[in-house]
Amino acid sequence: MEKEAKIYVAGHRGMVGSAIFNKLKDEGHTNIITRTSSELDLRDQAAVARFFATEKPAYVFLAAAKVGGIIANNTFRADFIYENMAIQNNVIHHSYLNNVKKLMFLGSSCIYPKMAPQPLKEEYLLTGVLEPTNEPYAIAKISGIKMCEAYRAQYGTNYISVMPTNLYGYNDNYHPQNSHVLPALIRRFHEAKENNSAEVIIWGSGTPLREFLFSTDLADACIFLMKNYDDEQFVNIGIGEDLSIKDLALLIKRIIGYKGSIKFDSTKPDGTPRKLMDVSKLHSLGWKHKIPLEEGIKLAYADFKAKYC
Repeated sequence: MEKEAKIYVAGHRGMVGSAIFNKLKDEGHTNIITRTSSELDLRDQAAVARFFATEKPAYVFLAAAKVGGIIANNTFRADFIYENMAIQNNVIHHSYLNNVKKLMFLGSSCIYPKMAPQPLKEEYLLTGVLEPTNEPYAIAKISGIKMCEAYRAQYGTNYISVMPTNLYGYNDNYHPQNSHVLPALIRRFHEAKENNSAEVIIWGSGTPLREFLFSTDLADACIFLMKNYDDEQFVNIGIGEDLSIKDLALLIKRIIGYKGSIKFDSTKPDGTPRKLMDVSKLHSLGWKHKIPLEEGIKLAYADFKAKYC
């Protein structure tokens, strides 16, 4: 990507989009364009058509999406499939109509079958049944991957897809019901410490294994791949290491300094037993993460306190 090329970051106010936007600025890119959701509703086909016809970006990072944790995914099933498919259909199609040089579509590790072998290799896509709680979101993301592949096959476009593992970091969502597990635990332990609560209750058994990548590492990987990768096959982005939700909770508890006890509510859903990315393809291309989990949680907690306390 040339430093002066026009780059559109869709979803620049979210955790992922803002990390990509800031990383591009840090690397000296001078022509980055953005729109807030109030300025441009990406679900609106006519509005997206006008935007692309007017702005003519050369590169697109498609980081805009409706996202949430296990409760939100399972509750707002129609919203998650409709809104995500509308967003990606409009952006990908109008990128093609307006001759975008290269587009990156960001998916999610939930695209893989619930009981897929571990670690998750890219070729495991569509080899089994999805996790029911987030199936609509996963199907939307799978359709985005396949749409990029189809436009490449039919029209010769250079559209690539990446599948990040569980993310956390700056500008994360800490909503009490709709956040992902790591930011939810940060908020829960912080509030328990502030309120001198004797106990923190955590949904599920604590046994599922999860992998976590800091948002600035994701942005670095995305820009690296945008500059160095042009193949059809999507690429996993992660660290290749995981830990149990129980161990994650204990780590966050220690970092925050909460002294009470932890109780797991096993009547609540666990989700997929394990989601560890195989990142051998990414490593072979020359990229590895830089921020270890404990350091990343400390950075995220500082960001949480700066914004919410």
